[in-house]
Amino acid sequence: MPDKGPNQPAESPPPENPWYTAGLKFECTQCGNCCTGQPGYVWVDENEIQQIAECLGVSNGEIRLLHTRQARGRLSLTEYANGDCTFFDPKTRRCRVYAARPRQCRNWPFWRSNLESEETWRQTESECPGTGCGDLVPLEVIEKLAAEIDV
Repeated sequence: MPDKGPNQPAESPPPENPWYTAGLKFECTQCGNCCTGQPGYVWVDENEIQQIAECLGVSNGEIRLLHTRQARGRLSLTEYANGDCTFFDPKTRRCRVYAARPRQCRNWPFWRSNLESEETWRQTESECPGTGCGDLVPLEVIEKLAAEIDV
């Protein structure tokens, strides 16, 4: 998940007739690729911090202190020097808070930045083995997910 952009509704409306009108295939393989790699931001809000804390059985304060940072006037999950998410377990290659992962993570790969063009989608396919595989996700679902967060 390279840029890991802002956790807010998309500012720009979707294109009237997007290139992905027929839908796109996606099935999460839980490979962990979207949790690792280039540094960036995974924006979180208070509700998401609460859900992560409940998932781990710790306080909101502990999550804030040990797993978040201020960036660009917002709150983002921390990451290791190599770009891996603070909740990524390198031994199992799994997310330790998968059931409570932030909206930005849940909506991957249906981010506006990945949907800009067929070329940006192909780039996403090269990084994510589940992109282009599995069941067809209809346009209505893609647009709903993309509208939930502006990345």
